[in-house]
Amino acid sequence: MPPFFQSTCFLNLPGPMPVFHHFALCPHSRFIRLVMGELWMEAEMVETSPFCRARDFLAMNPAGLLPVLVEHDGQVVAGPDILAEYLDETRGLVLGDRRLLPENPGERVEVRRLLHWFNAKFFHEVSELVLNEKAYKRLFPEAFPGDAPNTNAIRAASANIRYHLDYVAHLVARRNWLAGDRLTYADLAAAAHFSVVDYFGDVPWEKNEAAKSWYARVKSRPAFRALLADRLKNILPAPHYTDLDF
Repeated sequence: MPPFFQSTCFLNLPGPMPVFHHFALCPHSRFIRLVMGELWMEAEMVETSPFCRARDFLAMNPAGLLPVLVEHDGQVVAGPDILAEYLDETRGLVLGDRRLLPENPGERVEVRRLLHWFNAKFFHEVSELVLNEKAYKRLFPEAFPGDAPNTNAIRAASANIRYHLDYVAHLVARRNWLAGDRLTYADLAAAAHFSVVDYFGDVPWEKNEAAKSWYARVKSRPAFRALLADRLKNILPAPHYTDLDF
């Protein structure tokens, strides 16, 4: 069944498998969920408020940000980029020549560059704006006291996403995937951020066929199915959101 939105704000003690603290539409959480899906990695999924400031959560991750992985032995790993590196080091070798962070140093640099592009630049210019104005202010009003939806922020995100689509098209015109010849962290991070905006129907796919085709390839992967099943309380996704032939 699709997960129903229920936000928790507490520390889960380590159990027989890793515990993953995430929020359904947090793009950084979605990125790591895609990575875990590609690795066929099981974890206890705990949906946690992105604005959780409980003492036990902050003791686990003082930054108070998602996502957070608590290993079965109690090891805490927080943050999307750090988690990506950690999962590559601890589990990446099982993928062999399909490893999501290539072994070649030059190729690794390019993956990391694009990872930062989407997890930092795209986030601040697009997905964070959309999330705040279309979801978080409604779901977590205590985090935005007195703030009404900011139409200027929504317009800025709408303008910014177009050049990000153009950049994706530029990359896939020269490569099979964003960072090179095979799927990498770069594709999963980018797709995670686009998927959040696409939940609200705010990606102008009709303006960029090359970017749309790339996204369709990532969206069709088995690891993506859990993301397409996500639903927020009282906020339904765009009609095409789950359509693999959108």
